[in-house]
Amino acid sequence: MGFLQYLINGISIGSVYAIIALGYTMVYGIAKMLNFAHGDVIMVGGYASYCVMNYLGLHPVLGIIAAMAVCTLLGILIEGLAYRPLRGASSLAVLITAIGVSYFLQNAALLIFGPAQKIYSSVVTIEPIKLFEGQLTISGEVIVTILASVLIMVALTLFTGKTRMGKAMRAVSEDRAAAQLMGINVNRTISLTFAIGSALASLAGLFFLLKGPTINPTFGSLPGIKAFTVSFGVKDYSEMDDASQIARHLDVEHIKRVATFEDFISAYEKVIYHLDSPVADPSTVAIYLICEEAAKHVKVV
Repeated sequence: MGFLQYLINGISIGSVYAIIALGYTMVYGIAKMLNFAHGDVIMVGGYASYCVMNYLGLHPVLGIIAAMAVCTLLGILIEGLAYRPLRGASSLAVLITAIGVSYFLQNAALLIFGPAQKIYSSVVTIEPIKLFEGQLTISGEVIVTILASVLIMVALTLFTGKTRMGKAMRAVSEDRAAAQLMGINVNRTISLTFAIGSALASLAGLFFLLKGPTINPTFGSLPGIKAFTVSFGVKDYSEMDDASQIARHLDVEHIKRVATFEDFISAYEKVIYHLDSPVADPSTVAIYLICEEAAKHVKVV
């Protein structure tokens, strides 16, 4: 029964990472930008829901709606102010901007809410299901997480495949210039992509809070890192445009770094050690890995 218990719990938390990864891949596939502030949007959604339920005393459903609304608006704002002016810029400039947005959101939360953890009370009232004479227990939080994740994925699939705006998003992802010539509003489509991705991040944050009911300003960093590795995988990660940008500055013809999940975790531990920080932005780890590979090609004179 222990294996089944671990399997069900693994499916539950894996489905949450899948939702976060959907936000990553949607933005990258359509806007061709790595939104490393995605994990911090998760944190903002958690705080928004916490404030509505604890400070305003409103119903948890209103807290969920408020979290989605705040993160949706935040996604549109980030895209309009930070990423849209860089649409024709190098990917390295976009990467640096994403790091700046991430640190801005973290420090803003630190100033507003302080470093202390906030306790998030579970809003799930479903009784746990006990099977095999109590040897296997499926909590209400796990049931809600899995069912909601499946519904979200099905709804997103239907949206991108059946609706007019969904088809426009697929067209922009395939060929932005051709889509614009066919009358598709590219700016509106990319803004919608950021809005949907941010709304998904807010829901993922709430699912995480059901499992570990504490929130702090760095709450979304680690889930963002793990979902990043899920969304891009080893092959896509090794072929990021950022490697070519750094190679050009170092006068190296080409850099290709194949990074496994173990490589990423090892580099993450090194980065947080050197930064003397409990967490590190995933983009910092990406730069570390690429520069580590670049150092092998640089001749010291």
